[in-house]
Amino acid sequence: MLPVSAAALSDRRLLPEVRRVVVKVGSSSLTDGTGKLDPARLRALVDVLAARVNGGHQVVLVSSGAIATGMDPLGLAKRPRDLATQQAAASVGQGLLVAHYTRAFHEHGLRVGQVLLTADDTMRRTQYRNAQRALERLLDLGIVPIVNENDTVATDEIRFGDNDRLAALVSHLVHADAMALLTDVDGLYTGPPDREGSRRIAEVRGPKDLDGIDVSARGSRVGTGGMVTKLESVAIATASGVPVVLTSAAQVAPALAGEDVGTWFAATGKRASTRLMWLAYAARTHGRLVLDDGAVRAVVERGTSLLPAGVTAVHGEFEAGDPVEIVAADGTVVARGLVAYSSQEAPDLLGRSTSELRAELGEGYDRELVHRDDLVLVRRRR
Repeated sequence: MLPVSAAALSDRRLLPEVRRVVVKVGSSSLTDGTGKLDPARLRALVDVLAARVNGGHQVVLVSSGAIATGMDPLGLAKRPRDLATQQAAASVGQGLLVAHYTRAFHEHGLRVGQVLLTADDTMRRTQYRNAQRALERLLDLGIVPIVNENDTVATDEIRFGDNDRLAALVSHLVHADAMALLTDVDGLYTGPPDREGSRRIAEVRGPKDLDGIDVSARGSRVGTGGMVTKLESVAIATASGVPVVLTSAAQVAPALAGEDVGTWFAATGKRASTRLMWLAYAARTHGRLVLDDGAVRAVVERGTSLLPAGVTAVHGEFEAGDPVEIVAADGTVVARGLVAYSSQEAPDLLGRSTSELRAELGEGYDRELVHRDDLVLVRRRR
């Protein structure tokens, strides 16, 4: 049977047939009750993933756990709060964590490759493409990539914050057919799982299915992400055409077998180009363009390019080609785009038609402020 692509994956029962899956596992799923790495839990996960790889499929594993793994060697009773100690724990723990994965996959005749990323690697176009090529080559060589945030060098300003969002970006980056988010609960519930009356939600077909759902419970004491961050990750993946199954690590085998466990999130959008995905979710913006109401309607409803005539203000400092936010008068972010002029040039163009600019300034100044091919709509507020 031919592998099923993400475009055709409308039913979780087809998961056993997909070619490439990104699996994200959190620290809480790899540690024991004291917050230390539990090798037995790690091996149990690897046994399932290795069986899938040896069955002719590809798996990219996004694994948290470096800081948790480094806690014991450093004599830390709980996860450190300050960035410097987190970086030290990650430095010690990352090598140990990958060593455990290396041994566990080796028992199944498989090799692993470590890939450490910072948010900056996805915010800058060149690094983004380099990471994409590296991961593709590892998969072509039959290697299982083990991806983690590079906590040792990441700073608060450029962190993903948790690996859930990283997993969604990696899923698009490697053109995954599906993503599995493994956590310490067995799915999404209508309220806190331990609250009487809460029930598991088996399937989510769109944002409206989440109306009224209480996801305020925080993450575990050894991890950083709660259900809110997982749903943000799900939104990124499904909006770009990648369906998601969310469940516990203990249920990874039946989940990947397409059984009715956890929560299945159907894809809500089409797979965008890597360039537009980078622009929508990963690129670091350098400024803002404020639009009048007519320009907002033109960009959002008619899909036009952004012309200088519809822009009322420019904020920030940027060069031509930099990513910028495109906002309505009330500050609502409606799009992101690659601006064609610098922040020094743009103010002199505002409110003027392209014909006026051509007549006064000459050829080259009659182009769009942001071309429609360099623009992506976003659903995000200030």
